[in-house]
Amino acid sequence: MLLHGRLFEIVLIAFVLTAGLTTRTLSQQIGQLPTEIAENERRVFSAIELAAPPVLDGHLDDAVWRNNAPETGFVQAEPFEGSEASRRTEVWVAFTSDNIYVAAYLHDDPDGIVVSDIRKDFRTDNQDVFEIILDTFGDRRNGYVFSTNPGGGRADQQVTNEGREINSSWDAPWDVRTQLVADGWTLEMVIPMNSIRSSTDENPVWGINFSRRIRRNNEIVYWAPIPRAFALTRLSLAGNLVGLNSIRRSRNLRATPYVLGRTVRQVGGLSFEEKVDGGVDVKYGVTNGLTLDVTVNPDFAQAEADEQQVNLTQFSQFFPEKRDFFLENSGLFYIGDTPRNTRIATAPRGNEDLLLFFSRRMGLAADGTPIPITGGVRLTGQQSGVQIGALGLRTKALGTTPSNDYAVVRLRRNVMNNSDVGVLFMTRSAVGGGGNFNRLYGVDANIRLFGRVDWSSFFIQSDSPGVTGPRYAYQTSLNREGNYLHVKAGLLSIGENFNDELGFLRRTGIMKWSTDIGIRPRPEAMRRLGVREMHPHIVWNYFTDQSFNKVAMRLHTGYTFFLSNGGFSELSANPTTETLLNPLTLHPDAEPVPVGVHDWNEWMFRYNTDASRMFSVSFTGILGGLWNGTQRTVRTSVTFKPSFKFRADLGLSRTNADLPGVGGQFAREIWTARANYSFTSNMFIDGLAQYNAASEAVNLNVRFNLIHSPLSNLFIVYNEQRFATLGAPVPGRSLVLKATQMLSF
Repeated sequence: MLLHGRLFEIVLIAFVLTAGLTTRTLSQQIGQLPTEIAENERRVFSAIELAAPPVLDGHLDDAVWRNNAPETGFVQAEPFEGSEASRRTEVWVAFTSDNIYVAAYLHDDPDGIVVSDIRKDFRTDNQDVFEIILDTFGDRRNGYVFSTNPGGGRADQQVTNEGREINSSWDAPWDVRTQLVADGWTLEMVIPMNSIRSSTDENPVWGINFSRRIRRNNEIVYWAPIPRAFALTRLSLAGNLVGLNSIRRSRNLRATPYVLGRTVRQVGGLSFEEKVDGGVDVKYGVTNGLTLDVTVNPDFAQAEADEQQVNLTQFSQFFPEKRDFFLENSGLFYIGDTPRNTRIATAPRGNEDLLLFFSRRMGLAADGTPIPITGGVRLTGQQSGVQIGALGLRTKALGTTPSNDYAVVRLRRNVMNNSDVGVLFMTRSAVGGGGNFNRLYGVDANIRLFGRVDWSSFFIQSDSPGVTGPRYAYQTSLNREGNYLHVKAGLLSIGENFNDELGFLRRTGIMKWSTDIGIRPRPEAMRRLGVREMHPHIVWNYFTDQSFNKVAMRLHTGYTFFLSNGGFSELSANPTTETLLNPLTLHPDAEPVPVGVHDWNEWMFRYNTDASRMFSVSFTGILGGLWNGTQRTVRTSVTFKPSFKFRADLGLSRTNADLPGVGGQFAREIWTARANYSFTSNMFIDGLAQYNAASEAVNLNVRFNLIHSPLSNLFIVYNEQRFATLGAPVPGRSLVLKATQMLSF
């Protein structure tokens, strides 16, 4: 505890010194832009009704753009919140009965424009980007985001509850064209009305906002101003889009059949097994707010392969969901606290101590082996102020795993100002299993108390045959997100006999006490040195059993420097405690870590260079303890992007461990190589190769994707697994050809 006390003193001194450095500039750090606005303060955008659609070519020479004044006046969130944008942006919105059209003129120096990627759903943080968000029900909570860059790349997202859930795997049939011009770049975008759900009001008022990233300045600007603590998803601050009084709302029936041919040889197999299969996905707009999805015999052979990780913990690894059927509208099923803006672009993973609904539990075995799915149905959307998520599917029997029926029902009602309450029911039952089931049911609430403060809570009960005792899980947390100060505190409690077979959790019978506190000063003296923001912070998680006895802890105490060019560095200390109830084997040649309580401290250094450059580097180094010994860990990658068409990454994750006993000195090492090439914005090839030094296993995954028409794809996927050991078995190989065709009625 002496070490932990010293760490607290160090971080407290850092907080005081950092705050002292910025005393003179606190007025510039806090509250430049409001976090709440009244209805009469919203910016208003009047859409232009068209008699005929414009030519979608990226040139702004159509009469509608030449003869109507654009909206301008974009405001910075980064780097100087509240200041006028450094470059002028002009935007138009027009419509026919069937489509929404967006045009923009983004003035700039052509030599300074940055384009890194044109693949579908490209990353938006390392290049110049234009985005629009549409709140089609005007509820100030939910919306659709459409993004593009100067190369004509397309990315789309579905936003729920102002970004509490962001589904980047949502896809819609829309299109965009861009052009580089003498003083910047221009774009034209078309969004079909049948690709989005919307209100049925006769004179609807949608929420709308636009954002633009000028990457060489690491600048972010919005049409409707948003403080830098938040993002475009902050729909409560969006403007109003009016004038859409003659749009036609289609219920939109789409069918997407697929055909698939596959040849597979398992590792050590003697021959290839060939298979031809098919299935269909159907999507129907039951109402203007509700969508029904039906899938028959789905196949996910084209899904990106899981990436291996070095695991030196006592818990199973977390692999995110990548299958399209489960991803669309997945945010409706989420229950948890409000995520905090980390300022570092990493994919949200949810709370791995308890993720209540984790769709990988359906149709995938624990080791990732696919379990065939007979079919599934899903109803999602909103009706009369109620968000609805209902999912049901049946899996086939595989080996000793019986056929199972799964069902999830999620209802959420908007209340007060940007708040909601909801209920959840989930069940798994074996088909003909004679009472083999697992059920969960509960309630949750997410309350916006005032401007920057959110309160989130849930209570869930599980039910399984023959299981009694504490079968509950609950969480409550309070979060305050600000430009200068952020504070978050919470409690998660999981009963000893809580059983969630449709979720992801690490342990039961615990209470997790957590706090996340930090300040974000921006002193002018540091800005002149290339540091935009400093961030001393603590993220402390303390675990006890239900009798308040310590079980585990991780006290992350760090100081981060965010650089003006988009890079960052961080130094942290991470005192850790873990309790082992069973011996833990970390390496085949090493003695297991013994049962008991283990305390150690890690010192961690992270550094990422400017990701928009041709060459960029990511590095994490860890020195210190590991269970009952020590470690030296390096996780690093180098990225090479000579153009927006090609990208290559080479990464290494290596841990040198020194633990007591025979074989205690060992290394765990995984090499990862990725490469992708974009022939056009509709045709790509991606490759992933990994080498695990411990098992001497090589895994290779190559995917070719041609989007030959909207939401219609041709996939060619090659997989190989081989071992480099003496007498290794015959390599496993597979080749998959899959074609889909979306039919709209």
